[in-house]
Amino acid sequence: MNILVTGAAGFIGASTALEICKQKHKVIGVDNLNNYYDTRLKNYRLDKLNHYDNFTFYKLDISNYEALNIIFEDFNIEAVINLAARAGVRYSIIDPLVYYKTNVTGIINLLELCKLYKVGKFIQASTSSLYAGSEIPFKESFIADHPLSPYSSSKKAAEMACYTYHYLYNIDITVLRYFTVYGPAGRPDMSIFRFIKQIDKDETITIYGDGCQSRDFTYIDDISSGTIKALDIKGHNIINLGNNSPNKLFEIIGKIEKKLNKKARIEYKKFNKADMRDTWADIGVADTILKWQPKINIDEGIEKTVTWYMDNKSFISSINLVD
Repeated sequence: MNILVTGAAGFIGASTALEICKQKHKVIGVDNLNNYYDTRLKNYRLDKLNHYDNFTFYKLDISNYEALNIIFEDFNIEAVINLAARAGVRYSIIDPLVYYKTNVTGIINLLELCKLYKVGKFIQASTSSLYAGSEIPFKESFIADHPLSPYSSSKKAAEMACYTYHYLYNIDITVLRYFTVYGPAGRPDMSIFRFIKQIDKDETITIYGDGCQSRDFTYIDDISSGTIKALDIKGHNIINLGNNSPNKLFEIIGKIEKKLNKKARIEYKKFNKADMRDTWADIGVADTILKWQPKINIDEGIEKTVTWYMDNKSFISSINLVD
């Protein structure tokens, strides 16, 4: 297959593109390489992908319809995996317009081009942030209509656009709601990446709240595996991809302390109103439809992530964290 992977230099995008390349499909990767976080990390991921002859990369923004149209003209795209997004809940409050430009306008561009070029399969990355106010564990059947930030509201708008294009144009669309993804070469604005680096360097960790809030931390390889499995299903589906085993932040800190054999310095600040207190994925639908279950538990995942950090410490020490 010829598969367009947007956000190919991102954390999930690069991992997914890499696994597709290993399966011998042709991957056309696009990414705007924005500087929300250190672009050296994005180039580090791209360097691994560029070793594959079946990977082709273009620097472009999915909000640019004309640039995207050239990609669809030049390649016989058979499926789109849209992993391009402006990420980060807190920063979306500061600059909401850029989030709507990418996360809403960008997906409309992609869906329009899928309609025009008769691309029959579309996978959309969404977020557990949509479940704010719901009881746990979160089920796809819940009414997820109380987004707490421009980031999550833009993702909700993208989900609604996906259903419309499925209904009107019969595009098979799978929306994947990801739960707190972590692992090697992760994002420097996410907690596990931050905690590892800050604890190792004896820097102070900032916790917004009391540290008892929990997240359904899900290892990157499990996420990319589930994303690729979604290529095979038909119709319109919304599916949670999570670990189904949440951990409190102070538990995660303790596990990292043990692996690094160092003690964390912690500063507590007021809980951010845009943050969710807890997340927990019900993955029954993923099990039934995708035949997917996570394979990496939190202890193994943290060990793999810490090992990657130590192996790349000279590089990672220069990577700027994002608050």
